[in-house]
Amino acid sequence: MGMALDGKTLRIGVDVGGTNTDGVILDPSRASDPDKGIIAWHKGPTTPNPSVGINDAIVAMFKSAKVDPSRVASVAIGTTHFVNAVVERDAARLSKVAVLRLCGPFSQHTLPCADWPDDMRGLILGYYALLKGGLEVDGQLISNIDEAQIKNECSVIREKSIRSVVINGIFSPIDMVERQEERAAEIVRAEIPGCHVVCSKEVANLGFLERENAAILNASILAFAQKTIRSFQDPIIRLGLKCPVFITQNDGTILSSEMAAKLPIRTFSSGPTNSMRGAAFLVRNQVDEAVMVVDIGGTTTDVGFLLANGFPRQQAAYSELGGVRMNFSCPDIKSIGLGGGSIVRDSDAFTIGPDSVGYKITKEALIFGGSTLTATDCAVLSDESLDIGNRELVNGALNSESLAIFKASVKHKLEKIIDTMKTSPADLPVLLVGGGAIIAPDDLKGATKVLKPKWSGIANAIGAATAGVGIVIDTVESTESKTTKELVDRICNDAIEKAIAAGASMSTAKIVEMDTLPLSYIANKSRFIVRAAGEFDYSRTDLLNTQIEESGPDKDLQTDEFQTFEGGSNKLSTVNTKILEDIDINSYKPKIRNRVWYISETDLSWIASGCYILGTGGGGSPYSSMVRIREMLRRGDVIRVVSPADLPDDAAVGCGGGAGSPTVGIEKLAGDEMVQAQEELFKVCHQRASHMIAVEIGGHNGLQSMLLGASSNLNIPAIDGDWMGRAYPTKWQTTPVVFGERSPIFAPVAMADGNGNVIIMPKAVSDFHVERICRAALSEMGSQVGTADAPVSGDECRRWVVENTISQSWRIGRAVARARRDNQVSNVAEMIIAECGGTEVGKVLWKGKIVGVNRILKTGHVYGECIIEGTADDEGPQGANSPDCRFQGLLKIPFKNENIAAIKISRTTVDGKMHEKEEEVLGLVPDLITIIDAHDGEAVGTPEYRYGLLVIVLGITASNKWTSGRGLEIGGPKSFGMDHLTYNPLGKFVKPTSVIDEFDVTS
Repeated sequence: MGMALDGKTLRIGVDVGGTNTDGVILDPSRASDPDKGIIAWHKGPTTPNPSVGINDAIVAMFKSAKVDPSRVASVAIGTTHFVNAVVERDAARLSKVAVLRLCGPFSQHTLPCADWPDDMRGLILGYYALLKGGLEVDGQLISNIDEAQIKNECSVIREKSIRSVVINGIFSPIDMVERQEERAAEIVRAEIPGCHVVCSKEVANLGFLERENAAILNASILAFAQKTIRSFQDPIIRLGLKCPVFITQNDGTILSSEMAAKLPIRTFSSGPTNSMRGAAFLVRNQVDEAVMVVDIGGTTTDVGFLLANGFPRQQAAYSELGGVRMNFSCPDIKSIGLGGGSIVRDSDAFTIGPDSVGYKITKEALIFGGSTLTATDCAVLSDESLDIGNRELVNGALNSESLAIFKASVKHKLEKIIDTMKTSPADLPVLLVGGGAIIAPDDLKGATKVLKPKWSGIANAIGAATAGVGIVIDTVESTESKTTKELVDRICNDAIEKAIAAGASMSTAKIVEMDTLPLSYIANKSRFIVRAAGEFDYSRTDLLNTQIEESGPDKDLQTDEFQTFEGGSNKLSTVNTKILEDIDINSYKPKIRNRVWYISETDLSWIASGCYILGTGGGGSPYSSMVRIREMLRRGDVIRVVSPADLPDDAAVGCGGGAGSPTVGIEKLAGDEMVQAQEELFKVCHQRASHMIAVEIGGHNGLQSMLLGASSNLNIPAIDGDWMGRAYPTKWQTTPVVFGERSPIFAPVAMADGNGNVIIMPKAVSDFHVERICRAALSEMGSQVGTADAPVSGDECRRWVVENTISQSWRIGRAVARARRDNQVSNVAEMIIAECGGTEVGKVLWKGKIVGVNRILKTGHVYGECIIEGTADDEGPQGANSPDCRFQGLLKIPFKNENIAAIKISRTTVDGKMHEKEEEVLGLVPDLITIIDAHDGEAVGTPEYRYGLLVIVLGITASNKWTSGRGLEIGGPKSFGMDHLTYNPLGKFVKPTSVIDEFDVTS
């Protein structure tokens, strides 16, 4: 099989999987040949020390193809080794980590690893400290770092013998001037020689808690990663290869060994990506558009969407690994329990999987002399051309009727998951790869063509060999003196320059992804996310193999000690004693005594989920507040909720919450600003609140009345209600203003930024002026503040309140939890409507995929619109698709922080210009229009709208407090500048059922 090849034209790809190590040697310049330029390939079992398997694969390929090592340009390795260490909680491969936060007075209520499973936190978090430092969104200092303070913490870390340190600063990804993380890292390295230091900004982008989580996992795996990557290089050196060694990363590009040894977390999801990129390489002369890659293994089928730019579609903002939430990029992969080893049962009901014989297929399947009927056996039975095992051993295992059901069932399962992953109803090519691809049919509904390319069994190794170089820039820039276009052009140029510096060739480097997000409540600021990529430049001599310097306490560990990692002695339980999924949802009863509801962790989880759904796209995610309150409950805090019906006339009902930009909220986690604002206001009002109410139930603020009222804060009950029944963008869009019994309601008002600055407005002309003046101050106070409003009387609260909205959130969250538990997420909207009072209160307005989003910033608010293309419902016998004509066409959802309307539209092109016509209004403010992720049933906020997301649009009728003339004037379409639309309620309002009334146990 040897060939005469000139120069360094060969690339080696090796993918170290959990079961097999696959290898390939290919010449990309000969990709158009029938053999796709593949010179040699190898598949062998993965070895405990992966370097042995890599060595074996390369040696075997050199031997079969008689390759001259001097012709090899690069070796690229994909590995599941690092991610397995985390998933398996392997103490032998994970180091203790110390976390130094540069945060000033912020984030002290949401401590490092607060949202981790208990066993993971116990295994990895060794120490943390909250230090001076951090930036505002505009680059101003929260505070400078304190060298003496950092040195003191280093002495504690030394005493604890911790050798891995994470430094995380507020807004560090945009810190190009102060370089706080870098300066702190220099101090730590000087104080603790030889330790591993990870700056969070090198690991992930904006999102303080999620970036910190990723940095901690990265730091924990560093010592093991250095050792592993060093061992990867050993066979390369031993075999006389003088070329760079790369590690493939999550997004389908490569990292140098040196960078991978610093950022192993970026390799965690490279396996599925390698398969997708390899599949695309195998058909690149046949397909030049977006394709669906279906990788059928022994146990599961993994489906990913490969964009026309050659890169996998990425997941939404957050990903999760081992129960830890992170914000670094991962491919959007969906899996189902269907593979070549899936067990087939033909008894009362015909089933395929999800259980599988897995890698034991060559012993247990009927065609190999085993006793288990598998999908591969059925495939051999149904296709006489398949030459696998002994066909005679499977004859008679299924009758013709069952065989037909098998084929129809496999076809339907694949068609359904392909449809789920598609971004539009249009058909597209489907590539089948993996050893189990033989069970798939040659035609699938929704596919323009089904391709089963030769060599697909080693697509993962091919993907590694052909991976390019890519970088991402995620930054916040001022649009005050430069246009958005000028900034985009500059950032794109920077991205291409960085990609070239990282090894991309100048001729192929290009922008493959770009997003611009204006920031609400922040003057002249936008967030820009740009991805550049290109082919590797093999003419570069400065990127030859760099030896990985090992440091830390285990640097003398010998590679043969990898054997110890395979034992079970170091594995820890993956059970989190506090995980909520164990709750029996149907029998769970909240604790209510004498009409006082004592909030539990389960209640909190459901309420938070419901709040974001009632936020109608706005209000910001309640996640960080939920984590904070959960920690308070675990420390013994008591949180009480009472019914507004039980309020005495002379009660003093205070109100408080957060105001500001959601982008700031995900980065600058709350300090004590909300409680501080209340305390300062009480001094002016000469009256303390006896109860607390939320300004809006929708989003982040829906939890604040409970947080403020907690026993360790103001120690007063929260009211089961709020001033909106949803989320609105402004303070004058509240029910007290609708009633208009006195003006202004919201003065005096206090605002605190948590960093020592407090503003009190004793008087105002109107609530409209309160809003305008507070908004102006907000941008000078870091674009995030805690606010406090003067208490109102109990009898006023009873008249003005939107009642029982904490109860409503709880019921909505319970419906989402139940839908997930019962695998009924496709019906989650209907289940939510049932919880809100039955079919008359709301309806499913649309089901489809987001195919367009645009946003602009005006007067501090983000305006925009989201376009959703309808999809057919999945109904009928054997899962046959029956189109649901309700959801055909396009739906437009305009928003101003929150969703304003749901309008069915049509588009036509005349003389090259697109014209849009509004056909039917399906929903309109003040009714609630909320978008739900069709995969998990949770709310999707306007900042998270993105192309390709599969969603359900839910409409819920507004409270009758909003449907009077004045209510519509303040909260209806006219208040959003949509004078041409007339409000017609989408259903009938039903007052939410009080949880207190239903579950009270009065002694």
